[in-house]
Amino acid sequence: MTESASGSGSASASASQEFFAAYDALLARWPAGTAEIDVPTPYGTTRVHAYGPVGAPAVLLLHGGGSTGAVWFANAAALGAHHRVLAVDILGDAGRSVRGSRPLRASADLMGWLDALLDGLGVRSGALLGHSYGAWIALTYALHAPDRVDRLVLLDPTRCFAGFRPGFLLRSLPVLVRPRAARVLAYLDRETAGTDTDPDWKRLFALAAAGFAGRKLVFGRRPDAGALRAPLLVLLAGRSGAHDPEKVAARARAAVPHARIEALPRLTHYALPTAAPAETNRTVCAFLEADRADLADRATGPTAKVSPGRGGRPRRRRRRRA
Repeated sequence: MTESASGSGSASASASQEFFAAYDALLARWPAGTAEIDVPTPYGTTRVHAYGPVGAPAVLLLHGGGSTGAVWFANAAALGAHHRVLAVDILGDAGRSVRGSRPLRASADLMGWLDALLDGLGVRSGALLGHSYGAWIALTYALHAPDRVDRLVLLDPTRCFAGFRPGFLLRSLPVLVRPRAARVLAYLDRETAGTDTDPDWKRLFALAAAGFAGRKLVFGRRPDAGALRAPLLVLLAGRSGAHDPEKVAARARAAVPHARIEALPRLTHYALPTAAPAETNRTVCAFLEADRADLADRATGPTAKVSPGRGGRPRRRRRRRA
């Protein structure tokens, strides 16, 4: 494991300079004292942004597809107050992680990569926090290696409890087929309308989509969340266009009765985690720092529910005790 200030990616030569300039600009917004660590694994070298007290409980952050580990700039300081934040550039995606000779082809390879990554970081166990695609990886890993996952946080998780909305897939198709940066930016502007989603991150995401168009993310079947042992927080975007948040909440509750389920009613799927970071940080930090008895008590008490509000916008509603 080595600390490094440089890295490499798989973007084309014409696009890589612009992408990495945007990447470094976003990374510059991380708190002072952030370390850049390159961790060798059998599948390649993984870039990790590390912040917080060395020796504190670890929280591994897994970004959504195309977002890179730099996306957590607005969350690192709050999470790093009591934890060692380890934000990963997921291997095979855009960023400074570099694939090696052993290919990532299936879920089992992803799990082997995370096993080796945690070993290389010296982390026996810790919390996992993932958004979107990263949430799917996090849940899958928590089931694969339950003794290594103390707590699990899923931000608007995709393909964990419900599928995508057909309309979301149709809207996304043009940027998947012809991912030009301007087209991706326009798509993000529509998908994050009415939120304070960070413009620098949107630009980075657009450059990643255009410059790393050949990247191949590893997917697998929907995890059987009913077997989950770790305490779970599901934090939903109340206006998510990716899926029906009310359906996700209901299925998560049915699969994992001990789960804590909350909603950020004004946010959309792509708005996380850069929009309204104070609210996200407050909810996540309270979950990570609570003791297990308190989490169990909260799981049996009133639960946030996503429901349609005025103008079709979801609002958060709490069940009353009988």
